Amino acid sequence: MVAAGMVYDACPVRSRDVLRRVVVNHHKYDGTVARGVLVVNADVARSVARIMTRLFDAEFPIRRMEPVEAYDGDTLRSLQADNTSAFNCRRPDQINAPPTASPHANGRAIDINPRRNPWMDLRCECWSPSARFADRTPGPGKVLEGGVVWKAFIDEGWVWQNIDVPDYMHFDTGYPSRPFDDTAD
Repeated sequence: MVAAGMVYDACPVRSRDVLRRVVVNHHKYDGTVARGVLVVNADVARSVARIMTRLFDAEFPIRRMEPVEAYDGDTLRSLQADNTSAFNCRRPDQINAPPTASPHANGRAIDINPRRNPWMDLRCECWSPSARFADRTPGPGKVLEGGVVWKAFIDEGWVWQNIDVPDYMHFDTGYPSRPFDDTAD
């Protein structure tokens, strides 16, 4: 993570001690099962495991699930690869809230199937990583209000796209990032 530029002096997470690797199975679009990894804050790890188990049990398809360091910490490359990911203290030249407030920089946000669930980037007034699936008609891998992904996160106390622009891929524990009280078993 350090070598990929995902941890630097302005980042709130400076040590891997507060992060956890959540390793889970997920269904791919072709119906096969793959093993995936989400790097998250320790205070959300149990919640993330429960959410991802619900998505697996519902056979919700996820294209890939790799830590962002597999993309050299480059958020856009990860999004374009349709990579479901979590922790990334994004470099100043990347999309990001200020690092101390950013749910991703604190390991308390997850982006699900970014190509199928894009966000509106106001810098270009375009959908990122692609406009192809910006409509919210049902389809494989899409996050829809009231759908299986939405319910799994909301039932755990997470928030969906809590910013002023559409961000269909994004769930977090609140903005600015705040610790998550996971007392559920």
